[in-house]
Amino acid sequence: MPQIGKTGERLLLAVDISNTGIKFGLYPLDSRELRARWRIATNREKTADEYAMLLAELCRHAGVSLEDISESIISSVVPPLTPVFQDMGLRYLGREPLLITHTLDLGVRLRVDNPWETGADRILSTLAAHTFYGGPAIVIQFGTATSFDCVSPEGDFLGGAIAPGLGISAEALARAASRLYQVELAPPPTALGTNTAHSMQSGIVYGHAGLVEGLVTRLRREIPGGERAHVIAHGGLAEVMAGVTPCIDTVDSNLLLNGLRIAYERLRPANESHKARHT
Repeated sequence: MPQIGKTGERLLLAVDISNTGIKFGLYPLDSRELRARWRIATNREKTADEYAMLLAELCRHAGVSLEDISESIISSVVPPLTPVFQDMGLRYLGREPLLITHTLDLGVRLRVDNPWETGADRILSTLAAHTFYGGPAIVIQFGTATSFDCVSPEGDFLGGAIAPGLGISAEALARAASRLYQVELAPPPTALGTNTAHSMQSGIVYGHAGLVEGLVTRLRREIPGGERAHVIAHGGLAEVMAGVTPCIDTVDSNLLLNGLRIAYERLRPANESHKARHT
């Protein structure tokens, strides 16, 4: 990893907390350049102290220290870890981080029945997709769940779909069928499997590709201007799925981290005003 430390450089820490992994990104406060990126496994049992020590070691390896981090912003879909990272920011970074919620004014209108149900990750995917790719768009996240977020031409979140993820599907199949077992989540040589492992991979991977293609087709019909919607994929298995279906236009592994960076830019004036009132 390149050395990124500079004398007097002020950094923004972006943290994306999902059910399976936690991503950290470092940005200079005056730039959108992602200077360092790390991903660790989500552990609901770790404390703020443990996460702080892990982050400190990652920063040290990149040539910076926790003292170089001036601001932080968090997206979390794991409620037990939200206060843990808020505590870490307050005690180790000197300031409580900004937290993405549906109540913030990010310029993303939530055109859904119950806006409070909208996860922070879906808000950020909408914000980032519209900022970098325009609208309309369909954002597919391949994680614990496979979620489809629909973005209007104006950048509104329209809703979408949530399906079981590839990993969940594979685990359920191996657990429920006594003669089946865990297989690598990779496409087999052909859809016509000639052994158990390849047959399972075909059903899981190519079957999921069929799910993705079917939902994208249906969603295009229901989004205004959907026939020209840009399809963006991210998440741990995005590259795998992009290799087996032509309906994905772009794979952007940093979509949510960059969404956090954009969110910070939009919230910074209010945040600085808040700090000024309390100093």
